[in-house]
Amino acid sequence: MFAKQGYGATTVEQIAAAAEVSPSTFFRYFQTKEAVVLYDSLDPIILEAFKAQPADVSVIRALRNASMQTFRDLPSERLALEMKRFELVRTIPELRATMLDEMIRNIDMLADMIAERADKDPNDLAVRNLAGAIMGVGMAALLQAYMRPKEINSVQAFDAALARLELGLSL
Repeated sequence: MFAKQGYGATTVEQIAAAAEVSPSTFFRYFQTKEAVVLYDSLDPIILEAFKAQPADVSVIRALRNASMQTFRDLPSERLALEMKRFELVRTIPELRATMLDEMIRNIDMLADMIAERADKDPNDLAVRNLAGAIMGVGMAALLQAYMRPKEINSVQAFDAALARLELGLSL
């Protein structure tokens, strides 16, 4: 619907009707129209793959492995949908603004994952720094990939960004 008529012209009522639910049911699952676009259904899949990594694997390597496994197993149509979703977030001002809250949630989620794996407190500054660094390098890589999709593969760009972080981000 967003692709056909534009994000701004698409209403919650139209989304609910297309999903064959009432608007009140829609609001049980999503607080806003923005939440539909920002919801990342891959997070739980990556989290489970991350938790399944061997204990002797570093945090960043475990995240790289989990991400690559998730994207390798992802059908191409689903990956294309994820790219369209990110494109909406990148180009629609109200979604870009709301994305900051989503990034904070993602940093919190990463900090919890890292802390559990490293047996640390999720509020430990080093844990939060690593979570923020992962988000930062990932976002920078994905932005480049989405702006230049014919030149840069988003999955490979994300993995390369994590690999550089793993090595200390030297130039």
